[in-house]
Amino acid sequence: MNYTQNQKIEQVTESTLVLGVDIGSSEHYVRAFDYRGRELTRKVFRFSTDINGFNSFYDWVTQICIKHGKNEAMIGCEPTGHYWYTFYQFVKDHGMKLAFVNPASVKKAKELDDNSPKKTDLKDPKTIAKLVIDGRYSFPYVPEGIYAEIREVTSSRDRIMKELNAASNRIQRWLKIYFPEYLTVYKKFDTTTGMMILEEVPLPTMVTALGVDNIIKIWREHKVRGKGASFNRAKTLVDAAHDSVGKSGGQGAVMEIQMLLEDYKVKKQQLEMVTSVMEELIMQIPNAEKMLSVDGVGLVTVAGFISEVGDISRFKNPKQIQKYAGFELVENSSGKHKGRTTISKRGRKKLRKIIYQVVLPLIQSNKEFRSIYDYYRKRIKNPLKGRQAMIAVGCKLIRVFFAIMTKGVAYNGSKMIEDIHRPTQLPQAA
Repeated sequence: MNYTQNQKIEQVTESTLVLGVDIGSSEHYVRAFDYRGRELTRKVFRFSTDINGFNSFYDWVTQICIKHGKNEAMIGCEPTGHYWYTFYQFVKDHGMKLAFVNPASVKKAKELDDNSPKKTDLKDPKTIAKLVIDGRYSFPYVPEGIYAEIREVTSSRDRIMKELNAASNRIQRWLKIYFPEYLTVYKKFDTTTGMMILEEVPLPTMVTALGVDNIIKIWREHKVRGKGASFNRAKTLVDAAHDSVGKSGGQGAVMEIQMLLEDYKVKKQQLEMVTSVMEELIMQIPNAEKMLSVDGVGLVTVAGFISEVGDISRFKNPKQIQKYAGFELVENSSGKHKGRTTISKRGRKKLRKIIYQVVLPLIQSNKEFRSIYDYYRKRIKNPLKGRQAMIAVGCKLIRVFFAIMTKGVAYNGSKMIEDIHRPTQLPQAA
């Protein structure tokens, strides 16, 4: 739920114990205050990240509540990496509220008390608690159920893709050092017939010694047929190896490429597995198949959007999602000076990246979105630059996704254009 600042302030009442917690990797520090910012303890309490530490924290909070007549606790902390997850689960299980304060706000506000920018485990809990009292906090959204599974699977796929790209780059580096001509014979190093040769005879001298007939024999043994396993392909490969300018290699070079190829194949198998699970999970989300019906939108985009947004019913309108992604327009103006309007880039960086990356294939394969892009680029009044127009198209895609997921309507490109501009005002797509 989105609260106004007044509503946030009103949640901290006279009966509320406000706790500022500085989250660490193994130890946390906490200080306690009342709703007016008066500290209720004389010492900072320290507890560890284990069940004994969490229980000691809960007992400490309970004693303060009893002593000072408080019947609820509001806990503030910074979203420090992944260290807060276990603490959040404990707090939630024990009926307490956990609120997030922006680390940038903590950094700016910490000088108000002592006019010093120093950061300590004793100082930060106080600054965090004061920000909570002032209503400068937000409640974290932690997806549950199917949404949590989709986020985990999406994160795993992103990690695998990075590792797969790294493995691919290492293989191509090896080829450019030891067998640069290979990449002229094969446009992609991981073609079926090419991978067979690299696994058995990766060095140019080994390919030359093997000869055309034996290379074809390798392909036949693996039951590979077609143009990729033809006599001409084998001869081209042998000729390229014969005239290779690659560095001389021995057993170490052979071992290295074999290990690189093994890593690459493992990552490819992992990618196929995680993509299969991702598709299975996505199909369990209501109306997800309708999102996939939009030309230019694929499984990875839909999964990424759902993993970042979670349960879309928590948003009242698509503008909240745009702000959540950091696409909110901000302007820096004062008096007669009118500053440049940009996007805020505050919020879910990954969601913003997902939307921005899908825009290019979207305007290439979807004529309706292409016409909208062309309109923003070519309109007479205030035409947008390329990236600005792409962001505008991305925001429109968010609105389309919101309508599909909340109303269950099918994608209708013609209606989408009519809802934005009259057809006569839209330029023809190039």
